[in-house]
Amino acid sequence: MKVSIFSTCVVDLMFPDVGKAMVEVLERCGCETEFPDKQVCCGQPTYNSGYVDESIPAIRNQIDAFEGAEVVVGSAGSCVAMLREYPEIMKDDPIYYPKAVELANKTYEFSQFLYRVLGLKNVGASLDAKATYHRSCHMTRLLDEREAPFVMLDHVKGLEMVPLPHIENCCGFGGTFSVKMPEISEQMVTEKMNDVVDTGAEILISADMGCLMNIGGKLNREGKKIKIMHIAEVLNNQVDLARMDTPKINVKG
Repeated sequence: MKVSIFSTCVVDLMFPDVGKAMVEVLERCGCETEFPDKQVCCGQPTYNSGYVDESIPAIRNQIDAFEGAEVVVGSAGSCVAMLREYPEIMKDDPIYYPKAVELANKTYEFSQFLYRVLGLKNVGASLDAKATYHRSCHMTRLLDEREAPFVMLDHVKGLEMVPLPHIENCCGFGGTFSVKMPEISEQMVTEKMNDVVDTGAEILISADMGCLMNIGGKLNREGKKIKIMHIAEVLNNQVDLARMDTPKINVKG
């Protein structure tokens, strides 16, 4: 199976090691990966700010960038959710609407793809640490994915997962929300930080680097020695090939 990587802006520009980890895990699982150079921003920041018409060129560009891809895998639930919204946004465009539907139907968040498409639970990763998981809003509420990351993390050898109190609460980032309403955002991330600290975890894991950047920044400013890790980095850590599951589908096509 050939996987087209949807890196997202935050990962591409600020956390490239996350994209590298995602590719290494996918290729270790037998997938062939490619990175369409034409991809840029998915248009979510401007679209969520009300600039619908101004977002259309970026949306069309993304649709063109991934046209012909067998499957698209993204590093952030939030950005993947945006691609899933393209059919509704482009419903009045006779040329791009069918392309938008096709793209939405073949796009997955990273852990979701591993678990629900490849049928994997154990990719052979090990991490001797105590960790907790932040469940991002868009991945939970828009992608309706509440299971895949937890299943994958449960099969990481040596990793002790501690439930995060008030896991349903937003971290306060919300992309442009944190810029438009900084005072409210600050209170929300403070509450999230306190919940993370209360778990006694050494590591905070999530599937969205936007959230991790926000919470991690607050932890750093407050002098809290808690490491942040994207789930791809966890699943790429100290891998034992002998422990890996076999994909349920023929990834070699």
